[in-house]
Amino acid sequence: MNSILTRWRAGPLLGLCTVALAIACGARSTLAAESAVTIPPPAVDEPVTAGHSEVAVLAGGCFWGVQGVFQHVRGVTRAVSGYSGGAKATASYETVSEGNTGHAESVQITYDPHQISYGRLLQIYFSVVHNPTELNRQGPDSGTQYRSAIFPANDVQRHVAQSYIAQLGKAGVFKAPIVTRTDPLKAFYPAEGYHQDFLTLHPDNPYIVYNDLPKVADLKRLFPSYYRDKPVLVSAAR
Repeated sequence: MNSILTRWRAGPLLGLCTVALAIACGARSTLAAESAVTIPPPAVDEPVTAGHSEVAVLAGGCFWGVQGVFQHVRGVTRAVSGYSGGAKATASYETVSEGNTGHAESVQITYDPHQISYGRLLQIYFSVVHNPTELNRQGPDSGTQYRSAIFPANDVQRHVAQSYIAQLGKAGVFKAPIVTRTDPLKAFYPAEGYHQDFLTLHPDNPYIVYNDLPKVADLKRLFPSYYRDKPVLVSAAR
């Protein structure tokens, strides 16, 4: 772990985590949480096909907030925190947190393309979920495991993602260049159970209050037609 905040995120000892995070947040009071950016929708998007759901895998910092936002997106039927980019043998929180496994903290998003498109998911991802101009970090968390990365499941997703990155770069909507990678989706490994639904289960956790609840509020403000108040939870499907 490479920051005071992230050192205390590991493990299920949430009481101790909350105390430590409260101290850390106070120490970082001069910093602001990531701000949402209003951006245009993608000019290139996937075609709508009939009769099935699709999957997107996105990484944008701590998976607590990424999962928490997409669980509130209308058309998303499941959002699971996990790891992508490395080997199965190293897909555990303590190992990934060392920063040298190739994994990124990621979220696997299952969605209904008749309700929301892959491109629209990417618009939400770039607009409110994270800051795509931060290299190998996101807010208080640093390391390659917190990188901005899209893991396309097929050539269509890859084309949509790369076209959108180029479109946003040309439009100059961000103050710095986009550093988001598009890496082949080799596999996705679900994270430990105590990481699932973390934002919903621990809304008073200072890390969540400071870093992630504002993102859910931004989703509701900037994408009202895609926002739903009741999140779709991993625990509800078990």
